[in-house]
Amino acid sequence: MLARVANNLFWMGRYIERSEHIARYLNVNYFSSLDAPNQLSQSRQFVLRSMLFMVGDPELDDDKHLLEEHVLYKIGVDHNTPYSLINNVKLARENANSARDLISTELYEAINKFYHFILNYDPAIFVKNGLHDFTLHITEMTDILRGKIRGTLLHDPVYAIIMLGINMERATQVIRIINAKYNDALNSQGGYGDKFSKSFEWTTLLKCAESYDMMRRHYKKTPTSVSTLEFLILNPNCPRSIMNSLNQVYRHIKVLDTTTNYNKNATAFLIGKVRSEIQYKHIEEIECDIQAFIENILNNLSEISLKMEKEFFNY
Repeated sequence: MLARVANNLFWMGRYIERSEHIARYLNVNYFSSLDAPNQLSQSRQFVLRSMLFMVGDPELDDDKHLLEEHVLYKIGVDHNTPYSLINNVKLARENANSARDLISTELYEAINKFYHFILNYDPAIFVKNGLHDFTLHITEMTDILRGKIRGTLLHDPVYAIIMLGINMERATQVIRIINAKYNDALNSQGGYGDKFSKSFEWTTLLKCAESYDMMRRHYKKTPTSVSTLEFLILNPNCPRSIMNSLNQVYRHIKVLDTTTNYNKNATAFLIGKVRSEIQYKHIEEIECDIQAFIENILNNLSEISLKMEKEFFNY
């Protein structure tokens, strides 16, 4: 396989996963605010600022009044915004086109259907009353795409490369969502007697990561800052957790790197090192300086991605 084609497969997986997390964040954050227990969390300005913060484009002017239609258009269907949903799906399709002979017809057709749904969606309807329909369709289509990847491809190096992209992106997006909701919990504490550790934002965070039901079954109690962070960062059995994603990345990288010799410069070595550092942490260590942990894990994920690109996809 050409390194260029492998790179296309990797980024196809990443863009599919990225579009799902951004879409769910828009959906959950917007509609959960209607049930929020304090006035600040119900504020439309608070919700819109949270959306921009999550996609990495925070509004720094606290006095600026954000227009809902403008923010939704920018994140959802603006062709000129690099992180918009429409551009993520477009890039997933372009990467699929470049690796067309290595993926199944079923997967390719599903990606095309996904792309044309978003391309033909009326922006005016989206910003006015189509947010729920639009984002729900995206999350459902990405589930279908992952099903096609698992069910219509041989579980060989092609599959491993796509799953590397999916799990690398999942870890990155989940930590970005944690960062955004941690910031929201800090800003909203005090309203309606809402303490930081028991903020409504932790429930919203779990729903943004599609992990609320799993967490309630595991802990059998209302989410708190400690239990939420522990579940989404350290629990290896939660399919959305950072720990689980890194375990999956390590498993799939070993399909590509079959050497058993000790090599501290290998991508597999770096992944194993980062994974072990998180595996043996206590949640209390993380919670005492969550901001430093978030920055550290994002830097580690970026370093893994760059090393992976240099070792396997450099052309």
